[in-house]
Amino acid sequence: MATATSTAGSKAQQPRFKTLKIIVAAIAVIAALWLVWNWNGIKGQARVGVAYGAHITCSCRYVEGRDMKSCETDKEKGMEIVRLSDDPENKRIYASVPFLAEAVAERRGAYGCVQLNQTEIDAL
Repeated sequence: MATATSTAGSKAQQPRFKTLKIIVAAIAVIAALWLVWNWNGIKGQARVGVAYGAHITCSCRYVEGRDMKSCETDKEKGMEIVRLSDDPENKRIYASVPFLAEAVAERRGAYGCVQLNQTEIDAL
């Protein structure tokens, strides 16, 4: 005889919840393995993106004389994560992908915009 305090329904829910936890855990493990497997490629793409962003934006800003808002439109599709900042006093553009890569380009007279190497960036 069933009563109002019967718990048969909650026991039926436990296997589904357990299965759901296993599926979520498996997806998390697969995502983590994919990230570890592709880490060097991801980091390499970030380095390319920041170098390109810094150089193109420096040229836009200090060779063409456009403002930063206008230069943001020069980003290629897929570069939305690249963050750009301007240092007008030193005619430098800083580009970064958080936790992965950074690059700096500066205007050097007749040479145009030049990428700074890691030693020069560390000295800033």
